[in-house]
Parts: sequence; C-alpha cells; structure tokens
Amino acid sequence: MGRAGKALKQVLDTYNISQNRLAVVMGIGRSNIHRWVNGTTDPVAEAVLEIRDALQQIHPDSATEFIRLYLEGEK
Repeated sequence: MGRAGKALKQVLDTYNISQNRLAVVMGIGRSNIHRWVNGTTDPVAEAVLEIRDALQQIHPDSATEFIRLYLEGEK
C-alpha cells in the first residue's frame, strides 16, 4: 500500500468517514476509494489533491491530518 492509501485509511478510520461518503463528495465510484484504502492501487497526485478537497468539505481536520500523514510517510 502506498503512502496516500495508508494515510487515507487512517483518516477515514479516525474521523469515522465512510468510503461511500468520500466517494459521493468526490463524485467517483466507491470502488476507487476501496482500491486506494486496501492498497490495490495508489491515487495519482491529482487525486490526492481531490481527496484533500473532499475531506475538507466533510471534516476540515481530516484534510489536514491526511496531508500530514501523506507527507510524513512511514517512520
């Protein structure tokens, strides 16, 4: 699983945001979110920004946390 997928999984769990809710706000299929969260694929850079923007609409703190986790990566 890539950094973005790991960060997204953690943020969705921490802020109790469903994959479906994020997908609806982003205007994409839930299967895309599922693939990112489960490490099948990792979102491209443009999608990372779209994830951030969608999370900002749902819960602003989650967007900040997503970017922090994504930039820090594994320690």
